[in-house]
Amino acid sequence: MEELHTHLAGQKVTLLWDGLPSHRSRKMKRYLASQRRWLVVERLPAYAPELNPVEKLWANLKSKELANLCAETLDEPIRAAHRGVERVRSDEDLLFGFLKATGLSL
Repeated sequence: MEELHTHLAGQKVTLLWDGLPSHRSRKMKRYLASQRRWLVVERLPAYAPELNPVEKLWANLKSKELANLCAETLDEPIRAAHRGVERVRSDEDLLFGFLKATGLSL
């Protein structure tokens, strides 16, 4: 989070967060409260993968870079996933398509 804050030079950021228990811990709540000047947290319902744009990313990677990958080491799928993320990052239409597919307003 600190790297993101530094990278974006203090711009406001909206974080879409799922209901993972560690995201709801007291320690995390204190941290988030201390970051309110730049970080807005929008919590998704406890289990709503259809609202989470990251699920669209994973589906895309699984249909491309990770499709039929029969890796002999853990490094292979990690490298493939990194390549896929870089591919997606370079395609603004695809990124916004993931958001649009959730039906959430931007």
